[in-house]
Amino acid sequence: MSIKVTSVSKLYKTQKALNNVSFSAEKGQIIGFLGPNGAGKSTMMKILTGFIKPDSGTVLVDEIDVLQNPIEAQRNIGYLPEHNPLYTDMYVREYLQFQAAIFKIDKSQIEPCVEKVGLTAEANKKINQLSKGYQQRVGLAAAILHNPKVLILDEPTTGLDPNQLVEIRALIKELGKEKTVLFSTHIMQEVEAVCDRVIIIKKGAILVDKKLSELQKNSQQIIEVTFNTAVNKIIFNKLLNLNSVSNTEGGTWQLTFNTSEDMRSKIFDFAQENKLKIIGLTTQDKNLEMLFREVTK
Repeated sequence: MSIKVTSVSKLYKTQKALNNVSFSAEKGQIIGFLGPNGAGKSTMMKILTGFIKPDSGTVLVDEIDVLQNPIEAQRNIGYLPEHNPLYTDMYVREYLQFQAAIFKIDKSQIEPCVEKVGLTAEANKKINQLSKGYQQRVGLAAAILHNPKVLILDEPTTGLDPNQLVEIRALIKELGKEKTVLFSTHIMQEVEAVCDRVIIIKKGAILVDKKLSELQKNSQQIIEVTFNTAVNKIIFNKLLNLNSVSNTEGGTWQLTFNTSEDMRSKIFDFAQENKLKIIGLTTQDKNLEMLFREVTK
């Protein structure tokens, strides 16, 4: 396992930032680490990278105990924190040369890294002259410069424009073929575009830990339908694959089906059989964003 977290807890005064968290990850996995603000994501990432210590539990990165041997573990970790700590008075290449010296790696690694993150045109500028998006690229370049086995990325696409988003997502996906990537984001479409697996955390505890393909396979369709008259809830028992029914207001009902089949035609047939007139109908598939809202609200 590239990452193995076992029974990790962290307490800040009386608040449990992490409560007995356990998970593992293998090489070649890209994991979306999700949760509302204050859920414990950044705390977990700082523990993984050896910046803070947990109150209990063990953390292994590439089979190295992060708590016992943090420096050795950090040689195998690339870390981009949420608030990118750059030396903004340095030039881009100068900063990467400084990073190369810290990790004792050959400076010949810098140019391929600059090209990989799309910084070639900006590499002769001072970091404080760069936009927020390009500063993120500098942070990402520094994180991958020493060719780490594990990448920890905390909100890596903050401040990127739509074109940059596509490029950085593609880069993360490419890096994920040979590394273990754990990254946090609030953009669900990003997770669906890049990740193999999803971990959702709330109040320091893991609520969901599944492959993205499993979450997508367990699909649901939600149909909101408005009839021209009030109906009794019992009438919906005739519908197949119906998971839940709720009356939102008046003649409007929200129907959730456990199926990937489009149920709209069934609703029209149902209305005709029961002499009901449909005056409004909308539909949506249950996606990751809806699951996130369900489990974290």
